[in-house]
Amino acid sequence: MDQNQTLGTKLKKAYSHKFKSIEKRVEHAIEDVKVNVDNLSVDEMKTLADTLIDEETHALKEDVESLLEQKDAIERTLQKKSEELQVTKYEVFNAIEEQLQDEKTVHMLHQIKLQSIDLYDMLSEMVESAIITALEKDTDGDVNDSIKEIIKEISFESIKEGSLNTIRVRKILSTILATTIEIAEATPTRAEEILSATLKGMRGGLIKAIDRFKQRLAFMPVEAKHILIEDYDTIIEDLNQTDTLFSQIIITQASQSSQLVRKILIELNQEMRYDLEELVLISKETAEIIKEKFSNFAKIAVKKADFALHSPKAQEAKRMGIQAWGVARVALGNAIKSAKDAMEKK
Repeated sequence: MDQNQTLGTKLKKAYSHKFKSIEKRVEHAIEDVKVNVDNLSVDEMKTLADTLIDEETHALKEDVESLLEQKDAIERTLQKKSEELQVTKYEVFNAIEEQLQDEKTVHMLHQIKLQSIDLYDMLSEMVESAIITALEKDTDGDVNDSIKEIIKEISFESIKEGSLNTIRVRKILSTILATTIEIAEATPTRAEEILSATLKGMRGGLIKAIDRFKQRLAFMPVEAKHILIEDYDTIIEDLNQTDTLFSQIIITQASQSSQLVRKILIELNQEMRYDLEELVLISKETAEIIKEKFSNFAKIAVKKADFALHSPKAQEAKRMGIQAWGVARVALGNAIKSAKDAMEKK
């Protein structure tokens, strides 16, 4: 047994918790082993410090380990119960819908459903299912086009009916990318292929959603325009920085990922910075159309038209906003079907 081991063994035997303070316990142990701490070598000093720390923190370490085990068990239980909660909600809403005949009543139930279920969890599940299905059905080793089309349609369907504000779009695209990253990390040999296709699909879906919004501007009733005017400055600002938003989403998700995925995402982001011209162009064109349609006079006039908010058209416009995902599950399901149909035509 070398000198360091001997010192460590003696300190363990000498260390006593009968003294009330750490200072007294350390002092007693050092005196008991009759060691001159000022003459210790670096290795001996390290042995002394490590041994005393181990003796002093032993009980605390056991407590921490026990709490961590409890934490893991609680988290697993919470995850399981959360999933059961969502499934039960689905089942209840589906059972109610089976009893309904009137389309308007079904529509009303869907609105309540949208407010009661975690839609981002549902989006995540939809993306995961779609990508895994594409990977499983792949026969030629190239899923780029299929994943791109699926993600494009899911992104478009998720964004198209609701507000184009940064917070909402960021949440949707971040959810899609975060889910894809989990799959990429589980299949590292295909990670770059999956992530590249996903980013291209997200970009395509965002462009398609903004273009649809641009086309709808010309035909929106005054009451629907009021919704845009209330958020006028924000929408203009957001549309003028969609490329920045897109890049930020990638960087943020990359920073939270494994080293492999982080490297891939950073490289893909650098490449795509020079391939966002279409997104920038459609965004700026849409912003200009909004500016043209909503002069200061028009904004003031519409804001003063409070009665319009209670008209049938206004109520319909509000429903357009509330149903950010349409009937989310059906819409996203149709998105995957549309993507598959498009691929089959190719």
